[in-house]
Amino acid sequence: MIFTDAAPALSKNELLKAASPTLAGSIAATIADSTTDHFTDDDNQLLKFHGSYQQDDRDLRKAGKKYIMMVRGRIPGGIMTSRQWGVFDDLATQYGNQTLRITTRQSIQFHGVVKSNLQPVVKAINDSLLSTLAACGDVNRNVMAPPTPAYTKARDAVYADAHKLALALAPQTKAYHSIWIDGVQLDNAAPENQDFVDPLYGKTYLPRKFKIGFAIPPVNDMDVFTNCLGFIAIVENDQLVGYNLAVGGGMGRSHGNEQTFPRLADVIGFFTPDKLVDVAKAVLTVHRDFGDRADRKHARLKYVVQERGGDWTRAEIEKRAGLTLAPAKPYKFTTTQDLIGWHKAVDGTWFLGLFVSMGRVKAAQRAALRQVAEKFPQIEFRLTANQNVILANASEAEKAAITALLNAAAVKTENQTTILHAASMACPSLPTCGLGLAESERYLPGLIDRLEKICADLGLGNEEIVMRSTGCPNGCARPYMAEIAFIGKAPGRYQVWLGGDASGTRLNRLWKDVVKDPDMESELRPVLARFATERNAGERFGDWCDRVFLNAPPAAADQEIKKG
Repeated sequence: MIFTDAAPALSKNELLKAASPTLAGSIAATIADSTTDHFTDDDNQLLKFHGSYQQDDRDLRKAGKKYIMMVRGRIPGGIMTSRQWGVFDDLATQYGNQTLRITTRQSIQFHGVVKSNLQPVVKAINDSLLSTLAACGDVNRNVMAPPTPAYTKARDAVYADAHKLALALAPQTKAYHSIWIDGVQLDNAAPENQDFVDPLYGKTYLPRKFKIGFAIPPVNDMDVFTNCLGFIAIVENDQLVGYNLAVGGGMGRSHGNEQTFPRLADVIGFFTPDKLVDVAKAVLTVHRDFGDRADRKHARLKYVVQERGGDWTRAEIEKRAGLTLAPAKPYKFTTTQDLIGWHKAVDGTWFLGLFVSMGRVKAAQRAALRQVAEKFPQIEFRLTANQNVILANASEAEKAAITALLNAAAVKTENQTTILHAASMACPSLPTCGLGLAESERYLPGLIDRLEKICADLGLGNEEIVMRSTGCPNGCARPYMAEIAFIGKAPGRYQVWLGGDASGTRLNRLWKDVVKDPDMESELRPVLARFATERNAGERFGDWCDRVFLNAPPAAADQEIKKG
């Protein structure tokens, strides 16, 4: 790759940010305008920085576009009080579609919000002491942290660092408060607004989104290597001694564009916790200053790291942070999965991991969780990156009472789901996401039911296989880490990727470019059958796929994996 000082033509989004550096646009004026039900294309782009996407119900398109908004909370580390959960539940009833959607980044998003209800939703979230600012947009997104209190007392220190970082990297525009709290349209022509420069992000923010995750080995429940910036906690005798720094991960790609690809972050060194904010700002500003502002498909930090190399990246971060990274310390990841059911925390309290199918909290489960929030106000609601909910800080007596409450509402606390469903994850896709090419959330549970029958026939009924689905190649459910992934290409048609691992440390690989839904069983049965008979003792499906065909050309891999 040859780098020059020549300035390429900027993308439309870059010109838009430069023209509206406060991110105000005409959002407040449009909210106040009762004659329209949607925002302009320009304001739609600016809305993302405020935590909202303008969408439409694609199930209803034949009758004309019905504009709806997706609103996403910024919830550092996924930690919510019972009161905050109750506020979000109220908003889902009053303004949303009666569900709460847990995201793969430990947040909650609402679907089905109409334009006239957008300000009340955002204001209520802010009144609950959470926010939507920077939940989307070309900024640092929700900072992720381990939610499970079963492994080490150092989790509290890691979460505190994640929360500190979320505050340190938040954009400073006053437009957010003006629009959503005061309901006032900023005067974009005023010099102080036209000349606004964010002290961290600059006048045009980042080239694309920026993602941060913390993880504590041996549990990689964040898929830490999929983040632009990952912090791998090094814990000794229950004390946090520092972090291994991982830089340059990301999932997004585009069909047919080989210049886009998923990438795992590189581990480039170790530093002590006191340098956390300095290091994070250094990495973020590397993206700000060197990311591609001409081609948004090539604008993620992973491409900077890939093209300029690890040595350049390390040197640039060290220069900006004013430190020298030490060699990375040893660590090992063994799993990406959540603990489901009741478990004892390291402080002696109890926590309950509740499986949430595809992250969609609805019906009886939603009603029961609302009762828990009301009757046990000290319980902490923790959202996981696998789209589940943890109820934390329960005493022995509260454990029994919560179990009785949930069971009375037909919500299981043990044997909650099957092993394949528990290891699954999907993005929403249709009908709300404008990028969706195929079904995902509404598709994967039924597909897993079908594959479970095959596994039972083959003697694999107790075999965990991580399966993930997305309706497009952008990778919101981190499909490229799964042992089996289904990536939407068109209605009823999917790419199939195989070969990720249980620890979240290896990418999978494209196996079939197009498989029609009716053919899924006939395509996958021979693969699973071979695995059942040829696997090594204790070998997982993803590891077997990696051993059998990862290094073969795609055509040869197809023949190799299905031979016999």
